Amino acid sequence: MLSSPPPTTASHHGPLPVIAVLSTPARHPLTFHHICQPSCQSEAMSATSDAVEFPANAGTLEYALSQDAQDPLRHLREHFIFPTVASLKKKALDGKIPAYPPNHKSPSPQPSAQENGTGSAEAEAGSGSDETTPAVYFCGNSLGLQPKAVREHLNAQLETWASVGVHGHFTAMEESPLGGSWQDMAADLATKSVPIVGAAGADEIAIMNTLTANLHFMMASFYRPTATRHKIIAEWKPFPSDTYAIASQIEWHGLDPAKSLVELHPNENFYISTEQILRTIDEHSNSTTLLLLPGIQYWSGQLFDMERITAHARAKGITVGWDLAHAAGNVPLRLHDWGVDFAVWCTYKYLNAGPGAIAGAFVHRRHGEVTRAQGQGAQYHPRLAGWYGGDKSVRFDMAKEFVPTPGAQGWIVSNPSAIDLAALSGALSVFSRTTMAELRAKSLRLTAYAEHLLGRVVADEALARGDGREPAFRIITPANREERGAQLSVLLREGLLDTVIEKLGEAGVVLDKRKPNVIRVAPVPMYNTFEDVWRCVNAIRSAVMA
Repeated sequence: MLSSPPPTTASHHGPLPVIAVLSTPARHPLTFHHICQPSCQSEAMSATSDAVEFPANAGTLEYALSQDAQDPLRHLREHFIFPTVASLKKKALDGKIPAYPPNHKSPSPQPSAQENGTGSAEAEAGSGSDETTPAVYFCGNSLGLQPKAVREHLNAQLETWASVGVHGHFTAMEESPLGGSWQDMAADLATKSVPIVGAAGADEIAIMNTLTANLHFMMASFYRPTATRHKIIAEWKPFPSDTYAIASQIEWHGLDPAKSLVELHPNENFYISTEQILRTIDEHSNSTTLLLLPGIQYWSGQLFDMERITAHARAKGITVGWDLAHAAGNVPLRLHDWGVDFAVWCTYKYLNAGPGAIAGAFVHRRHGEVTRAQGQGAQYHPRLAGWYGGDKSVRFDMAKEFVPTPGAQGWIVSNPSAIDLAALSGALSVFSRTTMAELRAKSLRLTAYAEHLLGRVVADEALARGDGREPAFRIITPANREERGAQLSVLLREGLLDTVIEKLGEAGVVLDKRKPNVIRVAPVPMYNTFEDVWRCVNAIRSAVMA
C-alpha cells in the first residue's frame, strides 16, 4: 500500500544517499496532473493555481538544456564543488578535490533515442570519463554541496590564527574575506542572514550552537508554563530531535508530555491543513502557552502558512516558535513582519555551510530589549546566560553582573568557533550574488518540471504494466506550489523501495531516502539545473520500469 506512515527514525542529520544510474527520457508527452488527493488542497488555496504548462517535448534533454540556457541564475552553479561519478566511489583520501571542466556539457542525445524513448543510458549520458562527469546531486535538503568559497574562507581563518594567534580575536586582517576580527564574525554573519530569514536587522539574529541546542535555549526562555497554561502544540512526528527536546522541556518543568503536548496529526494523505491547525489552536487556546512547528515538514515536504498561523496563535496569547531547518535558504521568510517570537535553523542544508555547521536563531526585537531602572540591575527577557552574550563594550571586563547584548545576540552563551564561522562565511558569500526571490522563482520552475516528468514516469509505468495495480509511486508533497519548497517527497509502492535502490546501484544521481518507502527529490535552485532534473527523473524511470 502507498499509505505508509512517516517513520520515527528519520533525521535532519543523517542523509541516506541513493546512487542512481542515468536513464532514458519519457516515452509519451502526456500532461500530468499531480498524483495527490483532494485534501492536498487547503480550503484557502487552490492546488491548481498558477499551474505550469509544459510543451510536448518537455521530456527531452534538448528541452532541459534550452531551459538551462535561459536561466538567469545558471552562473551560481560555478561556485560549488560537485562530486563526480568517480569520486562518489572514493574510499580513501588522496589529496584530490573532485573537478570537472567548467565548460562541461552533456553531449547531444541521439535523435532516435529522443523520438522513441528507448535510447540507452550510455547513449544519452555520453562517453565522458567518470573522473570528470559531475554527479547529479539532489540531496541539498540533507546536506548542501560545498561552495568553493568555503575553502578560501577557512584558509583565511587558519592563516590568521597561525600569524597572530590570540590577537585574532581583536584584529581585522586586511585582504581577508572574513568580515572582521573573530569576535565580530558572528555579528557580521547575522547581518548577512537578515535577508535570508526576513529579520528587521542583525539584532534579531544570533549565530550560535546547533539547531537542537538553540531549540533548548529558546524554549528555556519562551516555554514558561503555568498551572493553567502549560501545553505545547506541535506536529505528531517532527524530526526526532525536536520530539526529544519538546518532551524533555515539558518534563524539566515537572509536567507530563501526555497531558501537556498537543499533537497535530495529518490526514490519511499526510497533509495537515492550515484550517486544522487554526481549529486546534482555538480548541486549546486557554491551556496552551507555546506553538512550535516546522516551517517545512521534513518528511512530506509540506510548507506551512507561517504568517497566518503565527498571527492566529499570537492573537490567542500563545508564543510562536518555528523550526526552519528545511525552510531557511529554501523559501522566502519574513519572520519579523510575521511577528514570530523565535525561530531556529541549521545551516548545512540549503545554506551549504557543511556537516554539523553552526546554526542560527531568531528572536523578535520586542523580546530583546535591555533596560536599566534607577537603582536596579539590567532588566531583560529570561534566558540561559553565558559570557559571550554579554554586552561587547564590557564583555572583557569580567564583571560579575551579566548585562546582555541587546537583541538576539544576547542569547549567545559561548565564544563561537571561528572555524565554523569561517565555513558559514564562505557559504553565505554565494547568497550575496542573488536574492531569495530569485532563488524561489527558479525553484518553483525546477520543482514543477520534476513533478511533470515524474508524472510521465507514473503514466508510462502504468501503461507498460496494464494490470490496473496502484501506481509505482505518488508525490505526497502538496501540489499547490505555495505549500511546498524545493522538495518533492515520492512515496513508492510498498515493496518497491528495495528494488529501486538495487537498480540505482551505479553512480550518477545522489538522492535521499526515508524508510519505509519515501525518496526525497530536492532540486536546489542555487546549483541544480533542468538537466539535473531530467537526469534524476530518468534514473527513477529506469528503476521503476526495470
